[in-house]
Amino acid sequence: MWLAGGVNRINAMKTRILPRLVLCALLAVAAVQWTGCSTVPVTGRKQLTLLSAGEEMQLGLTSFQEIKKETKISNDAAINALVQRVGKRIAAVAGPDMPNAQWEFVVFESQEPNAFCLPGGKVGVYTGILPITKDEAGLATVIGHEVAHAVARHGGERISEAMVIQGVGNLLNAGLSNADPAWQAVAGTAYGVTTQVGRALPHSRAQESEADRIGLIYMARAGYDPEAAVQFWQRFASYTQSQGSSTPAFMRTHPTDETRIRQIKEWLPEAKAQYRPTK
Repeated sequence: MWLAGGVNRINAMKTRILPRLVLCALLAVAAVQWTGCSTVPVTGRKQLTLLSAGEEMQLGLTSFQEIKKETKISNDAAINALVQRVGKRIAAVAGPDMPNAQWEFVVFESQEPNAFCLPGGKVGVYTGILPITKDEAGLATVIGHEVAHAVARHGGERISEAMVIQGVGNLLNAGLSNADPAWQAVAGTAYGVTTQVGRALPHSRAQESEADRIGLIYMARAGYDPEAAVQFWQRFASYTQSQGSSTPAFMRTHPTDETRIRQIKEWLPEAKAQYRPTK
């Protein structure tokens, strides 16, 4: 009797929920197709951007000021000179794609092998990445990649997609407001997992790959041999292996090092066509 009743309840739930899920899906598609569309420089990809470029830039400027207050800034003259030199060359070729940028390059004292570029052209390089970049061309690989994130407005795009996902989730919750709390919990969990694994993480990896490609073009235009990008990622892969990582590929925010190296090799002809060595 419980089984039969349970089946009836499930069927009734499907009858009520499916129309709402269809509506949610249509709203999500409509948001992506008809609101806030812009085009990514270099790749030409269409993207969803609900924030204006000005709003995005203000977020970046505010965040960078906070980071500079909270994180120690390096006083090493040689390192700072290197980062400024490479940064300015990358900014010079990326500038036309982000004309209102307020470029600033800061070296932070941190063992984390990382770097970032916030909307507005605020670039941070952690000292922990420098042993892996090794030379000027390796650093150009990193800064080119990070600048590409800002030029492509990846941060604003992620915020926009999160807004859409949250909005659809709210509609789903409203549609289930009269349902059994257990079903509400199951539906909420299923939606969260599906959007994270099915959309957010793959999209994050796609953005990283796009930044690799754009960054490769920028470093080539700035006069750095794009072949150096392959060498950097090979060194980074060795570092990653030495640290150990058990995260499955589908759960990562970034592509695997092997994937990045393979993709960059595929993009090398495009970059080399724009490579002009500096005298």
